[in-house]
Amino acid sequence: MAEDDRKLDEALEESFPASDPPANTVETGIVPEGVPASPGDITDNVAAHRFEVTAGGRTAFLDYDRTPTTLTILHTEVPPEFRGGGVGGQLVEAAVASARAAGLKLIVVCPFARAYLRRHPRP
Repeated sequence: MAEDDRKLDEALEESFPASDPPANTVETGIVPEGVPASPGDITDNVAAHRFEVTAGGRTAFLDYDRTPTTLTILHTEVPPEFRGGGVGGQLVEAAVASARAAGLKLIVVCPFARAYLRRHPRP
């Protein structure tokens, strides 16, 4: 990884901790209590233009804009009680899967999603 990319990732981790699960959480499979457990819990709320998951009365979401040819990831928001469970990454994965399934070009504006995708490259 280039030095500039490493510095950007570090800055994003400090700026966007709500959506950035610690590596040990993902590696060990330990999920904080109350965090949605699976990507299958995520729904595409087309009317609100966002992917979302709700547990315990709280909602994590990824805002997007969809055109006939593109899906633009705008913002990811994860409540404090969901942090550390990989929810932000699951939301990004749902958006990527949706764009691919529909044959849409993916545009990533959200800094968290951009950093996540940089750390988890696609084939």
